[in-house]
Amino acid sequence: MNSFGKVETEKLKHNLECQLDRLVEQLQDLENCRDELDSEEYNETKEDTMEQLKELNDSLTKLVKGDISLISTLGAMQLATQAAISQAFKTPEVIRLFGRREPKQLRDKLFDLEQDLKLNKSTTEAIDRQKGEILIALRQLGEQLSTEELQFLEKHNDISTAFKNVEFIEVKE
Repeated sequence: MNSFGKVETEKLKHNLECQLDRLVEQLQDLENCRDELDSEEYNETKEDTMEQLKELNDSLTKLVKGDISLISTLGAMQLATQAAISQAFKTPEVIRLFGRREPKQLRDKLFDLEQDLKLNKSTTEAIDRQKGEILIALRQLGEQLSTEELQFLEKHNDISTAFKNVEFIEVKE
């Protein structure tokens, strides 16, 4: 199972702690050896170490603010949707459209399914399953469902039940 960034985040935290320890130790060693170094070498080394500490601080500030992370916004959205839909959605196109947050295209797909049903291009069971997936995806994307669509979901409770334990998370910029 994927860690969805948890292992990587722990490794980053550990690496940052090690880097901080190394830089503080480097400053301590520099102070301890001050008498053995000429002033130019001491000042240059101390300035370099302080610059590294400032860079580390800048990185930590950005991480705390959320400006940078191990996972890009799109990557986070992808991980969130993969986790959320891994057992719920069966139709690859619905997964793709949901992951891209494209409610209009989901509505278009829903229309196409209804046309396919009228033309007997597929079984009612297959179309109902895809229609249920699309309606659930639309609802999770915050789209308003019609009374008819809500009744469909209620009637096909087995489709909605597949989503019962799925936790949809919002990924923010």
